[in-house]
Amino acid sequence: MNMAGKIAIVGSNMVDLITYTDRMPLPGETIEAPRFEMGCGGKGANQAIAAARLGADVMMVTKVGDDIFADNTIRNFETSGIDTRFVERVPGTSSGVAPIFVEPSGENCILIVKGANAQLSPADVDRAADALKECDLILMQLEIPLETVYHTVAFGAEHGIETLVNPAPAPADLDSTKIEKATFLVPNQTELATISGMAVNSLADAEAAARSLIARGVKTVIVTLGGDGALLINGNDAAVHIDPVSVKPVDTTGAGDAFIGSFARYYAENRDVKAALEMAVRYAADSITRPGTQKSYATVQDFEKFCQSL
Repeated sequence: MNMAGKIAIVGSNMVDLITYTDRMPLPGETIEAPRFEMGCGGKGANQAIAAARLGADVMMVTKVGDDIFADNTIRNFETSGIDTRFVERVPGTSSGVAPIFVEPSGENCILIVKGANAQLSPADVDRAADALKECDLILMQLEIPLETVYHTVAFGAEHGIETLVNPAPAPADLDSTKIEKATFLVPNQTELATISGMAVNSLADAEAAARSLIARGVKTVIVTLGGDGALLINGNDAAVHIDPVSVKPVDTTGAGDAFIGSFARYYAENRDVKAALEMAVRYAADSITRPGTQKSYATVQDFEKFCQSL
């Protein structure tokens, strides 16, 4: 396979534990559920898998526990061709898991247990420094300690490596001054409102909020708009709206991660932001035509067929 750019992900991994139930049990009640599924997830891992499926050379910097979930996560990375040299096990700690309970209506309840993800530290980034310096782009999300994200952004700025921060989930205590040196900030509308402190109810609102971040020092803001495509704001240039691709949605889970992972792959190859975003919108749209998260992410060959069908 021809590799398309070298990408590092300093981020999370999770194991989704999905129970399909006819109804939620009452406190103290035990009921039988008809179906269970287990899948690999976590924003960092999802973005890594999307980029790798599209041919990028991907390295993962993350932490897993010392349980059977860790074995499954590492095997999933390796099967996808991802460099796991810096996937470290944490003794006496669980892997990150997300127990999910789904009712027939589609309503769900989710518990997030960060587990070993909570122990990914700046020191882990420093241990991977030599390998990170060989990368074209480093991706981060906020399912790991914020200090590790801040340290990685500073590391990228110091060594001339481009960085992308996906501020998801956006916590109230995010220090936006410490991510201003990121090359790309990629929030959705809700996250943009949280970070900027401004209301985001329209495209005009999104552009105004994004420009407030540009004024603080962020080079480029990319706002993901779900079914409305994406918005690119870069310095004094006019905002660019990337049109959506119309598909019949089956499952939108993980579409944002598909978008970011595919954007990273195409941007790392040719450094053309707009062209990479156009491909990312298509890749995310393709992903929602199939159920699941990582299993909905297309390979290069299948994605080429999808693009030809448009």
